[in-house]
Amino acid sequence: MARKTRSSELETRTARARLLAGKYYWRGIRQGLAIGYRKVKGNMGGTWTVRLMVDYNRYRTKGLGVADDHQDADGASVLTYDQAQEKARAYAADAVTGKAQIENYPSIDTVADAIGAYLAWFAVNRRSGERTGAVCRAHILPALGDRPIQELTKRELEQWHHGLATTCARRRDGHARPFDPQNPEVRRKRKATANRVLTVLKAALNFALDDDGDIQRPWQRVKPFRGVDAPVVRFLSAEECHRLISACEPDFRALVQGALYTGARYGELVRMRVSDFNAESGTIFARHTKAGKPRHIYLTEEAQRFCAQVTTDRRGDEPLFARVDGSAWGASHQIRRLKVACAAAEIDPAVSFHILRHTYASALALKGVPLQVIAHALGHADTRICERHYAHLQPSYIADTIRANVPSYADAGTNVVSFKR
Repeated sequence: MARKTRSSELETRTARARLLAGKYYWRGIRQGLAIGYRKVKGNMGGTWTVRLMVDYNRYRTKGLGVADDHQDADGASVLTYDQAQEKARAYAADAVTGKAQIENYPSIDTVADAIGAYLAWFAVNRRSGERTGAVCRAHILPALGDRPIQELTKRELEQWHHGLATTCARRRDGHARPFDPQNPEVRRKRKATANRVLTVLKAALNFALDDDGDIQRPWQRVKPFRGVDAPVVRFLSAEECHRLISACEPDFRALVQGALYTGARYGELVRMRVSDFNAESGTIFARHTKAGKPRHIYLTEEAQRFCAQVTTDRRGDEPLFARVDGSAWGASHQIRRLKVACAAAEIDPAVSFHILRHTYASALALKGVPLQVIAHALGHADTRICERHYAHLQPSYIADTIRANVPSYADAGTNVVSFKR
């Protein structure tokens, strides 16, 4: 086991509380490897970051998790200083493994070769490899797969990137959805999708050519579309949640309630087992998550009673949320049932299952729960996604001050006269 590196600035909560917000504080672990701490503004704690030297004067950084400034560490998403060191060393070892996989790959001359090497590593080290592979097959390989990497140009990649923003979206069955160029929300969504695909391409090329310092990298100069990654988040009110729960079929109702009580994704819920519910600690263990980092979900007293009722007289290896015949829910079994339930509950337009996760997080934000706590509850490594989606819902000093001091004009007279038909 590697020897721990001491740091009087970063080891304790008390020491980190004296640091300035918005500034990185780095501590070297070994040559070419360091961890950094950065406090989020607003007394919301800080985050850990690893910095790895991959070439002379060239570094790779990655977020490790949230610091245990305001909550106890769990070793997964909330980390102590020592745990952050361990994850940083594991990240460095993982990078070496990735280089070995590249070396074992036959050759990397074209974009398709780089994608193949990247997906081979991704399948072992990440949980969303299937989705990433689908993105590559749908958007990258058809247009750029045969192109030699050394012949790529910035202009060519920009045209490809802009073309993604003006093409029709693809449904799960492979057919194209209608594209309305006059609709600003449709254009925003397509540009946001184009940015995500561009990120995958850049990651694959940088990963495959990590040690090749001689080759030009024009993809690094291609800029993503700006101002398109801030969607309007929809969430259900408490009254809409009650109507939706009442409108669901009994077996599906338990799944919907589980989503509203935990904020877990559909894929996380359907993989939970009865034994994952711990009545003594009042938690559910989400073992299979999108990021591959298991987490404990804390339950309210009402949610604990609900889970106790769901797990009564059942074996530990059974699905926590099962269908009426006892079988597990499939990949897309929720889509039709939720549409039917929304129609019965008069929720128009119908919501997707992921909106239940937004509803859970939005309810916390409206109660003034810190974004760092919400990020931990949702399984995010840091607060960036929560800041984009839920920061505007939190009680704000600016909003409260404006609402308290703008004068009222409700008693002002009017010269508007209404005429009866």
